[in-house]
Amino acid sequence: MSNTVRIHHFAKSGHSHRALVFAKLAGIAHEAVPVDLGAGAHKSHEFLAMNPDGQVPVLEDGDVIVSDSNAILVYLARTYAPDWMPSDAVGEAHVQRWFTLAAGEIAFGSCAARLITVFGAPLDPEFAAATAEKAMQKLEHGLTGCDWLVGGRPTIADVASYSYTAHAPEGNVSLEPYPNVRAWLARFEALPGFEAMPTTAVGLVAA
Repeated sequence: MSNTVRIHHFAKSGHSHRALVFAKLAGIAHEAVPVDLGAGAHKSHEFLAMNPDGQVPVLEDGDVIVSDSNAILVYLARTYAPDWMPSDAVGEAHVQRWFTLAAGEIAFGSCAARLITVFGAPLDPEFAAATAEKAMQKLEHGLTGCDWLVGGRPTIADVASYSYTAHAPEGNVSLEPYPNVRAWLARFEALPGFEAMPTTAVGLVAA
């Protein structure tokens, strides 16, 4: 492990934002290394040697290389920020539950909806919208009477769920029906060290 981890990222990637915002929130010394996806940098031999899938983000920590945003969150929490990951089996199980939502209905919902409007991805907007609604309903229910998703304090479950939920309106997914979700987003954004992902003026946030 090194004193400063390197996070290879793309600024408008919510998956990248998970890794970067967690490093900032947890006070983990890091270097943000931009990857020019438009120029195909993620398909270079050097990048593919780190992640054969050719996707951001990728974490370098000395000789340790970790790809997949949720895996990066676990690695960083276990290595540098244990307060962000429950140490008990029940708490960790609840974190994994929200990770499943982040990799499932959030990814195929608000993330996919945003890919359509921001990047012109050839995906089904109706399926993305319906899936995003399912994810929002689960978050809304999970946050009933709770400030955070797991254990009464911010954890990497909140980090994994935040970016694409906050930017869902860019994909024409409204947050208005979900007061618990909106309050949770505001709490997350008020945490010391928070830094937002760049907003794109498309969908419901179009100028």
